[in-house]
Amino acid sequence: MSERTLFLSPRVTATGHALAHAARRRALHVETLRDWRVPERWSGDASLYAGPLFADTVAGGLGLGLLEAPEDWLARLPYELTHRQVEFTTIAEARQLRRPAFVKPPNDKSFPARVYPDGSGLPGSDAVDGTEPVLVSDIVAFAVEYRLFVLDGEVRTGSRYATRGSLDVAPLAQDAHRREVLAFAGQLAASELPSAIVVDVGLIDGAGWAVVEANAAWASGHYACDADAALDVVLRAAGPASAFTAADHRFVRPVPEVLRG
Repeated sequence: MSERTLFLSPRVTATGHALAHAARRRALHVETLRDWRVPERWSGDASLYAGPLFADTVAGGLGLGLLEAPEDWLARLPYELTHRQVEFTTIAEARQLRRPAFVKPPNDKSFPARVYPDGSGLPGSDAVDGTEPVLVSDIVAFAVEYRLFVLDGEVRTGSRYATRGSLDVAPLAQDAHRREVLAFAGQLAASELPSAIVVDVGLIDGAGWAVVEANAAWASGHYACDADAALDVVLRAAGPASAFTAADHRFVRPVPEVLRG
C-alpha cells in the first residue's frame, strides 16, 4: 500500500485536498494530473479521485478499474427502500413524459438531474442519440439527507449534507438520526452493490427512510465525512483492475465506446 499513488484531476476540490492529506499521512504518493493524459512510461499501483469524464479518459492508462453501482440499481430496489416509483429507461422514452418527474443519468452528469415539468426539457436528438439510460422517479421531498461511504457492506463514515433541500453539512456521528441512518443502511446489505460505494439516504416526511441514490466513491464529495475512512473506500473503488475480486468484476465501469481501441 505504501507504494500506491493517488492521482487527482486538475479540478481542485475540497474533497480532493482532504483525500490527498489523508493519503500522505499514510505514506502514499499523491499526484495531480495537470492535463488529460497519464504520465509517460507510467507503471505502478494507482488509485484515482476524479469526475466521471476525466476518470474515463485516464483510468485505462493507469491500469485502473472503477467500481460503480449497476445503472438500474435504484429502479430494482423494493418500494419499501425507495418510497417512490423509479423507472430505468432511455432518454428517448423519457421524452414522452407528459407529467412532472425527477430525471437523472444513472452514473454520470451528462445532463442536469432535476425535476422536469415533462419530457420536452430533456436533451434532444441534436445532443444525444436517445439510447442513453436514465432514471425517472416520482417527485418526493426529503426532510434530511445523508452521504455514506460503504466498504464491504459496512458504513465507514457518513455525513449529513442537506436539510429540506438546502445544504446543511455535519458529521453523522454528531447527528440525532445517526442510529436510524445506520439501521436503515443495514437493510441495503443484501442489495446488488460493489464492495466500495457511496450511498445517499434520506428521510421522507410521512413515508420513512429511503435511498436517494448510489454514487461512485472515486467521484463523490465527502462533505463532513472522515477523510481517512473515505479514502479507504476510494482506494478500493478505484484500484488496479487485476486486484478486484470476482464479485466486484461485474461492477467495473465499462470503457466508453469512443475510448475503445
